[in-house]
Amino acid sequence: MTDVMSSMPATDTTTIEHDARRINTRHDAHVAPGEIAIGVIIGRTSEFFDFFVYAIASVLVFPKLVFPNTDPLTATLYSFAIFALAFIARPIGSLIFIWVDREYGRGIKLTIAIFLLGGSTAAVAFLPGHAEIGAWSGILLALFRLGQGVALGGAWDGLASLLALNAPEEKRGWYAMIPQLGAPIGLIIASALFAFFITSLSAADFLEWGWRYPFFVAFAINVVALFARLRIVSTQDYANLFESRELQPSPVIETVRHQGRDIAIGAFAPLASFAMFHMVTVFPLSWVFLFTKEDPTRFLVIEIVGAVVGIAATIASGLIADRYGRRALLGVSAVAIAVFSGFAPQLLDGGAVGEVVFMVTGFALLGLSFGQSSGVVSSNFSSIYRYTGAALTSDLAWLVGAGFAPFVALFLSYHFGLLAAGAYLLSGAVATLAALGINTELARKIS
Repeated sequence: MTDVMSSMPATDTTTIEHDARRINTRHDAHVAPGEIAIGVIIGRTSEFFDFFVYAIASVLVFPKLVFPNTDPLTATLYSFAIFALAFIARPIGSLIFIWVDREYGRGIKLTIAIFLLGGSTAAVAFLPGHAEIGAWSGILLALFRLGQGVALGGAWDGLASLLALNAPEEKRGWYAMIPQLGAPIGLIIASALFAFFITSLSAADFLEWGWRYPFFVAFAINVVALFARLRIVSTQDYANLFESRELQPSPVIETVRHQGRDIAIGAFAPLASFAMFHMVTVFPLSWVFLFTKEDPTRFLVIEIVGAVVGIAATIASGLIADRYGRRALLGVSAVAIAVFSGFAPQLLDGGAVGEVVFMVTGFALLGLSFGQSSGVVSSNFSSIYRYTGAALTSDLAWLVGAGFAPFVALFLSYHFGLLAAGAYLLSGAVATLAALGINTELARKIS
């Protein structure tokens, strides 16, 4: 394969990528791991901010705006079904954009993907309700959600792998947790924005126009994040890794044929953390909003507090993993999540104190486990297949472990009690332990 990145003239690339290259020519072309880390955090924060803005609206807005003719529970389940579409579309997006990457370069791919993500997100802000266009409101929402999913597949930039490759040997766990900080940071920003508009506006004004503003903010953040990521992608260090096949997008069929087993194991290894992800973010908001008299603003504040704990736990996961091993931390975290699943969901019916205990404990466990989940993905592939294999593994892990979690947890909890949601979480913990236990190759690679 020819060197696309070096052979493409600047005039063939986007203006934004060209500007990023100009910045690099004014400075040392070498990008230190710290700079890569900043780019990774900004990129992941923008993606997770989009994710949480949509997730919160799926509970507080879409059931009333798009499905007003059904009862609140059914409307929320419909909303969660559309929510899952992005996770179904994400692997398709990866297939499309891996081809774009190979043919036109990573800068072109990222620019298209991020603008598709931002455009799909901003389009939701203009969504007419059922009162204006009837069932087309739900159809449009589903199309915009599919657009988000396809774009997320293309937003995979390999920066997490680049960060891992540039990390000192004794700090692999520390650098593995850095991309995961984007999740709690994105949740804090999204929750704070929604809390502000809910408290500042009447219920009618919020439902009519107030909820739309966070989606506009998401588009602006995406543009900033795109430039930050292109700042890294356009460096000579990154191009050298691309040329040496360390981060080259390999053909999907070839990657699956050679490392399909690793992709499958890699998809199941982080399921405990991915299932936990929704059990302490999207699902509890829906349960509290539907079945308690709790003010949604107050619970959003609790989520912010939990996310702060999650940041601290994620940082701690890097220190612990470097001292005791990533595999040991993932295994112990999975066992802790299994124990948590046996009693903690019932705390959501325990009033304000129970909710705080559930959220703080849940986010602490999430940070410890989720903090190293990207490390599993990045470490399980030979260099020639690392870029494509890590992308496919991440897509499948999110699809299996998280895509349907809010829908399934809410459905099971309503019909069989909150412990049934705990059983769903338990299944993720069992899958993680099984993946870590049966794959000795993975064990050697991430110990």
